[in-house]
Amino acid sequence: MAGNTFGQLFRVTAFGESHGGAVGCVVDGCPSKLSISIDDIQKDLDRRRPGQSSITSPRKEEDKIEILSGIFEGKTTGTPILLLAKNKDMKPEDYGKLKDLYRPSHADLTYEVKYGIRDWRGGGRSSARVTLAYVAAGAIAKKYLKEKLGIEFLIQIEQIGGIKIKTVQEMTKLIETIKNEGDSVGGTICGVVKNVPIGLGEPVFDKLSADLAKAMFSINAVKGFEIGSGFNGTKMRGSDHNDSFFVDSDNKIRTKTNFSGGIQGGISNGEDILFRVGFKPVATIRKRQETVDKNKKTVVLEASGRHDPCVLPRAVPIVEAMAAITIMDHYLRHKAQNL
Repeated sequence: MAGNTFGQLFRVTAFGESHGGAVGCVVDGCPSKLSISIDDIQKDLDRRRPGQSSITSPRKEEDKIEILSGIFEGKTTGTPILLLAKNKDMKPEDYGKLKDLYRPSHADLTYEVKYGIRDWRGGGRSSARVTLAYVAAGAIAKKYLKEKLGIEFLIQIEQIGGIKIKTVQEMTKLIETIKNEGDSVGGTICGVVKNVPIGLGEPVFDKLSADLAKAMFSINAVKGFEIGSGFNGTKMRGSDHNDSFFVDSDNKIRTKTNFSGGIQGGISNGEDILFRVGFKPVATIRKRQETVDKNKKTVVLEASGRHDPCVLPRAVPIVEAMAAITIMDHYLRHKAQNL
């Protein structure tokens, strides 16, 4: 199966399945002598892991990361870094009755037609379980970018369903209501990346905005992505939308507004990078649904298993990680091209 590696110079190759032995990744291209500990990675994995509250999947995984190569005496060596977390709370038997069905809005049919075989244990490779690898790799990228460039990532839930979220209590109450109904709900995560230098990205096919979009669409359940004004910009006139330049008190060229979202012509302009990511409702729900089986017969599905009623609480560190991996890759590419 191709398509398991993201990035050109900072390359992340992810592996594993939902109910396989382990999930993890190989990070290649990380500069040497960066101080990295297990705690640096684990703290982000703990934000993503399931079983932490009533509004997430009850699957109990510790997600304890192991560093098997690429780090010596607490520092990166410049060689491939192998990160691995073993699956512990596996219950493939929960999915046995689903192996001959095609679950609505899942990858069951597409995978089986494409490859002639599929791992039906919780979705196999298409499971959000594999995003653990993204978060682990992203923790390394974030630390490098913070220490070397002062880049910061501010990612938060903006909206769940049609409701703007103002407090954790509001979010929890809404998701618990949806869960009790046997249903699911989507929403929007917004991101701000601060202190990104001018010059990251390429002007045509490898625009920084394009690669950020690709990174976000690699996350399970993502259905939308926008930079800056996004689709709201389509309702504006150029005279209102243009970001006028000025010279600030530090003699730096800045923009008065930021409808571009920190990226112009595919290249970062030094302003905050602003983006939104839209997530669809989780496909697995407890409500009865009609579908078909391998024999093309209509059947009624009442799904079981352990699933999130809303992915957004656990998706925040995943979005953060994919943004960091993208910017890290483009920073190294920029330095290689412009010595």
